[in-house]
Amino acid sequence: MWRTFFRSQLSSFVSTIIDYSVLLIWVEVLHRYYPYGVALGASFGSVANFFMNRHWSFEASKSVLHWQALRYAIVSLGSLILNTSGVYALTEYAGLYYLVSQVTISICVGLFYNFPLNRFFVYKKKEFTHDSPIHFTTT
Repeated sequence: MWRTFFRSQLSSFVSTIIDYSVLLIWVEVLHRYYPYGVALGASFGSVANFFMNRHWSFEASKSVLHWQALRYAIVSLGSLILNTSGVYALTEYAGLYYLVSQVTISICVGLFYNFPLNRFFVYKKKEFTHDSPIHFTTT
């Protein structure tokens, strides 16, 4: 379990670099409104995170891709809503700088929402695979 946790946190870190890079380009270079940058960055980061988690963190690449991607999309949508609304709330109502809000919210969402749902819903241990549609995997 700890190995999976640390791998998923490393994958999240790489995805976060992608996410924040898109956000910073959106806001600081293109001078666009930050909530859209939060959503756009989260989208790019989540695609990278899905494949890193599938192939490395949770070692679940034998699972049927489209079902796994659908579950991931559901979790990612929730994460996107939590991240975007959380950053907006902390920035607009608590007066925090948007990057401070982004870091704060993304850590909370990552630890208390994304990891548990990825571990037990998206990349769950027992699932149909391409190898045999009537047998469960035990990875």
